[in-house]
Amino acid sequence: MRKVHLRILPLIFVLYLVAYLDRSNVAFAKLAMSADLDFSDAVFGFGAGVFFIGYLLLEIPGALIVERWGARWWFARILVTWGICTVLVGLVETARQFYVTRFLLGVAEAGFFPGAIIYLNQWFPSQYRGRAMARFIMATPIALTIGAPISGLILGLDWLGLPGWRWVFILEALPAIVLGVLVPFIMTDRPHQAGWLSSEERDWLCHELDKERKQKQSIGRVTIWQALRQRNVLVLAMMTFFANVGIQGFFLWLPESVHKASGLSAFVSTTVSGLPFAVAVVSLLFFSWSSDRTQERYWHTALPLIVAGCLFPITTLPSLSFGWFLFWLCASSFALYGFGPSYWVLPTLTLSESAAAAAVGFINCFSGLGGFFGPTVIGWMLSSRVPFQGAVFLIALTFLISGGLTFALKPLRSPRRLESNRPARLTGNERT
Repeated sequence: MRKVHLRILPLIFVLYLVAYLDRSNVAFAKLAMSADLDFSDAVFGFGAGVFFIGYLLLEIPGALIVERWGARWWFARILVTWGICTVLVGLVETARQFYVTRFLLGVAEAGFFPGAIIYLNQWFPSQYRGRAMARFIMATPIALTIGAPISGLILGLDWLGLPGWRWVFILEALPAIVLGVLVPFIMTDRPHQAGWLSSEERDWLCHELDKERKQKQSIGRVTIWQALRQRNVLVLAMMTFFANVGIQGFFLWLPESVHKASGLSAFVSTTVSGLPFAVAVVSLLFFSWSSDRTQERYWHTALPLIVAGCLFPITTLPSLSFGWFLFWLCASSFALYGFGPSYWVLPTLTLSESAAAAAVGFINCFSGLGGFFGPTVIGWMLSSRVPFQGAVFLIALTFLISGGLTFALKPLRSPRRLESNRPARLTGNERT
């Protein structure tokens, strides 16, 4: 498993880091871009959110393609096309062009995230999956952490008569195109194809994954359409919808919030706004370690969301100094990002592979819907002169709702205790 970690996770991590940087760099370019093109908060919010409408189109097919035919060529196609679309975002002149290019970027990237979840499911037995998910999802806060200072530096460029915000999109698109060319040659689709494992290691890993597959089948085979109608799948979809309404609102307006609270320049504000996401990396590592150690998934999903919903409104207190404002932002980020590793393990525990693939794609569609509604609604609120505190309380409410929905999930247990809420207690003889 150490070999698998070292070979699989760094590559899939880098791919998601580049993906998230290319979808979120619009937040770092916002101040300069909106001023240059005279975009209101409503225009910016809709343009940022319309990405997710395009993103919905290939979520389920993308997951099924990875399950049936493998990830290499599908990921290569995604990388090259989203790199090209990111360059196009940097060339827009009007609001309509902004909407169209962001929509196309969503279409280009669609299918990568659910495909990556299924890809990890094909390589990591359940007892290793929480930490594997964390090291994959960790690309999100790291992309925002490093994206802030990198984008801040690029904003200062003025090459070929183009302002810095345009170069943010153009330059940050290049890694995706380069990786798209390389992926077919450096990625391995399935464990039985892994020439970098010995025959004994391949046999062991395939045996463990096959044993888990049979344990799932012992519960009863679930078809794709049955999976999409299951109560747990629908609840998980609602959870990610509400969580992403809040998450997208949280980070898209974060650089501007820091700018207003501190009075710092756009470059310094953009750079400082990466700090809460650096804290989120620590949260992902801690919660994934704790979740795998205890084999508990429900509380590790619910508590971070509920705590984030309670902490985030504190940032609106008028008496806060900038230091305390930044502290409570970091605390909110630490709580919020802890739910991801356990949450994305839940759909893969008892469904058959094809059903789980469809379920993950279906659930991520609602993630995309939340990503559309969050920026759109908050942008409309701010353009309608609703106080920023109102937007913060809406975001906090979505976190509370998402965390509360965890308790509507039915326990996912198999006859052989593939997963349970608590580790089994052993008798003295069993311990011996």
